[in-house]
Amino acid sequence: MKKIIITTLGLCIGFTSFAQSKNPASFTFQANKKTADTYEVVITAKIENPWHIYSQNTPKGGPVPTKISFKPNPLVKAVGAIAEKGKQEKIFDKTFNVNVLYYSNSVQFVQTVKVKAGTKTNISGTIEYMVCDDEMCLPPKKVPFEIKL
Repeated sequence: MKKIIITTLGLCIGFTSFAQSKNPASFTFQANKKTADTYEVVITAKIENPWHIYSQNTPKGGPVPTKISFKPNPLVKAVGAIAEKGKQEKIFDKTFNVNVLYYSNSVQFVQTVKVKAGTKTNISGTIEYMVCDDEMCLPPKKVPFEIKL
């Protein structure tokens, strides 16, 4: 009986450790000053092989697209759409029955912002994303961020 309990406990701890270690995407956040009142906010995703992260432009009916949300800040105004910089891949996914757009290894999400002249502030928000490999997808995650401008 003691062996069964120890074995069961060991398996539970092993499965819990394995489940917690699955985090194949990591993010860095920075702001690059372009002019006195203009910055490029850069969110860089590094994705472990063989995982991939989905484009913001993945069509409805497919996997969860990456979504970046900025908290309102009266001192900051977004200019244009969030650009994606990386090697985008497009495949027809039989699971979702749509063409999906994704990135492997790395991608940068770049948003140009204008700041009220002469002010120091931060920009904050969340990035929601989902990663998959050829066999499975992990549940979507949200990562908060705050970047000094």
